[in-house]
Amino acid sequence: MTAGESPYTLDQLRGFVAVAEEGHFGRAAARLRMTQPPLSRQVQRLEHAIGFRLFDRTASGAALTPAGRVFLEEARRLFTLVDTAPLRAQRVAAGTAGSIRIGFTAVSALTVLGHWIAVAAAELPGVDLVLSEMVTHAQLDALLAGEIEVGLVRQVPRSDVLDSRLVSTDSLVLAAPRDHLLTRLGRAPRLADIAEHDVVTYSPSEAWYFYELVVAAFKHARVNPRYVQHISQVHTVAAVVNAGLGVALVPSSAATLRLSNLVFLDIDGIPEDSVELHAAWRVRHGNPALGRLLEKV
Repeated sequence: MTAGESPYTLDQLRGFVAVAEEGHFGRAAARLRMTQPPLSRQVQRLEHAIGFRLFDRTASGAALTPAGRVFLEEARRLFTLVDTAPLRAQRVAAGTAGSIRIGFTAVSALTVLGHWIAVAAAELPGVDLVLSEMVTHAQLDALLAGEIEVGLVRQVPRSDVLDSRLVSTDSLVLAAPRDHLLTRLGRAPRLADIAEHDVVTYSPSEAWYFYELVVAAFKHARVNPRYVQHISQVHTVAAVVNAGLGVALVPSSAATLRLSNLVFLDIDGIPEDSVELHAAWRVRHGNPALGRLLEKV
């Protein structure tokens, strides 16, 4: 027997189960449409292979030993797997079963990810979603390494390896403490107004998409704000603003965050739909369930 090879065969297991259920070698042989001597040899070979007795032979038949009773439970479980394996494999091949490893940014969990989860639950109930929260660059690394299969990311570099689709757009809005001066202007604040106050912004390494978006917006307005913090996640930026440490430019979807001291204001002069969210996946992902999910969302 080579390494990894089973010490027994399915035919031997079927013979064992038949004898166990019938309690008699002769009746088991008739059930299997074979003669008794070959069946007896099958069971003997099985006992020899596993190293313990499965039956106590008596004049009236065969009774399971304690070890045989345990072995019977495991044999039945094995046959259940054997019987269901083709159907399970067919479902995986058709994309109606299996799993999808999804990466997502914190804010996408408030918008697109929720829709994906609802669609999968309703239309692909046999597919498990394995979720991992990551910033965009970590998702792109994970996609290339095969650690996730699809990511909800802010920007996708041109690549022959990755495919992508725009799934959502937002506008930049102002997040400010409820009693801040910018909330009492009587009009939508301009970037020049915002630049006169402390601005909480994004980490250039961990949240480079939003960092560049904010820097470009102020540069286009020809003003230089006072940056007081550099943070990697939008929801953390909102929490810092809620604590009164400044104001921030955030995607409009962040308005779903209900924080007691936080208000969101439109910004005069900011173009709409400037914040993009993309779904990205490997061109050759090999997961039928992912293909089905992308079709449905």
